[in-house]
Amino acid sequence: MIIVTGAILARKETFDAVLKLSRDHVERSRAEDGCISHDVHIDTENPLRLFFFERWRDEAALRAHFAVPASREFVRALKGMIVETSGTQIYKTEKIER
Repeated sequence: MIIVTGAILARKETFDAVLKLSRDHVERSRAEDGCISHDVHIDTENPLRLFFFERWRDEAALRAHFAVPASREFVRALKGMIVETSGTQIYKTEKIER
């Protein structure tokens, strides 16, 4: 499984638009083949910060997600609306049975 994390800090005046774009992106991504989960959360310490947590079946599914035109459009749409981004962190994981 592949785990992807990242965070963005929205400008106060654009937060509502950034949140809507983010929710739309998450909903669309959840329907993609190989998406196990895709979530966005509002940071409780800084309510202008959104945290993304995604789980993908494998690297091929993630690469397909990145290639979807709407995924690239989402990133482009955020430009100018956010103050900063943590960038995307990608991890290859395996489940540990207990």
